[in-house]
Amino acid sequence: MKTLLRLILLILLISTLSACGKSGGDKLVLKANDEWIKGRNHGAIEILKSVLKKYPSGRSAEEALFRLGEIYHFSLNNSAQAISYFQEIMELNKKGPFSFDAQKYIAEIMEFTFKDLDQAIIEYQNLINEFDRPQTNGNHQYRIAQIYFKKQNYEQALAEFEVLLGEYPKSKWAEETQFKILEIQYTLNRCPDVQSHYDKFLDRYLGSKYQNEMKFIVASCLEEEGMLQEAFDMLQSLKNNYTYPALLKMKIEGIEKRIKKKR
Repeated sequence: MKTLLRLILLILLISTLSACGKSGGDKLVLKANDEWIKGRNHGAIEILKSVLKKYPSGRSAEEALFRLGEIYHFSLNNSAQAISYFQEIMELNKKGPFSFDAQKYIAEIMEFTFKDLDQAIIEYQNLINEFDRPQTNGNHQYRIAQIYFKKQNYEQALAEFEVLLGEYPKSKWAEETQFKILEIQYTLNRCPDVQSHYDKFLDRYLGSKYQNEMKFIVASCLEEEGMLQEAFDMLQSLKNNYTYPALLKMKIEGIEKRIKKKR
């Protein structure tokens, strides 16, 4: 969050240095930006509120509301007030230059600050529905799926991850989503689906960073299906390459004991 704030302030500093040719409202917003950069939060707020009085609509009003939201969220830790400003932007102009980022802030605050997961899902879905941005909509679909996973609603999480692959196959989250789907299939005791999903995954993502984790899950399925030697061999192949060696060792020893009992 601090890194994001520094980036915002840097952008504002650059825009403040190029204030020539701006309208009265724009100049006031730039002045408020300068106050915020210098740490004078309340001075910035007063200027931005004066912008809203003089210019109750239009780009200057939208930017003033947006900046008020950022100041209250990042600098004053008053995210409830911030959301009210971001919502005002959406009411003023849903297609304006600040509306997308305002809606994104609302969704992220709901998820990460307020932990209101149900409302966060609604807000991320609003982002997808209201803005035709395929490049970023995959990110929002991923958040929706992750929230359902967090809520342990695995059936819905699975459905949402499948939507991501269907609607946004080139998303940066596609590879991780394939792993999440396999993980959920195992959680839901769908071992036949796990093996077929893993085979398809290898065809596309051979050498993936998720491959060893997925192989561990496939081996666990083999064990549950009574294919102990196959499970043992697959787990053995993970030695020196698995993130949790103690867990791997325990799993291998457990299967080894079961194999010896069967002999």
